[in-house]
Amino acid sequence: MAIYENISVKLTGEDGTAFAIMAKVSSALRKGGVPDSDIGKYQKESMSGDYDNLLATAMKWVDVT
Repeated sequence: MAIYENISVKLTGEDGTAFAIMAKVSSALRKGGVPDSDIGKYQKESMSGDYDNLLATAMKWVDVT
């Protein structure tokens, strides 16, 4: 279950670069009314590891399809 399960981000079939994923999730969080402080936490957590961590973090924060 995602922290913001009401926010859905489609990553399947999209640009899979780390920056594109992070930008897409950040944008969805912003559009969903998530406070900037939480978006910053998401971004920091996303950048704290490798590509697998980036994907796991996205799935932790939003509903990834």
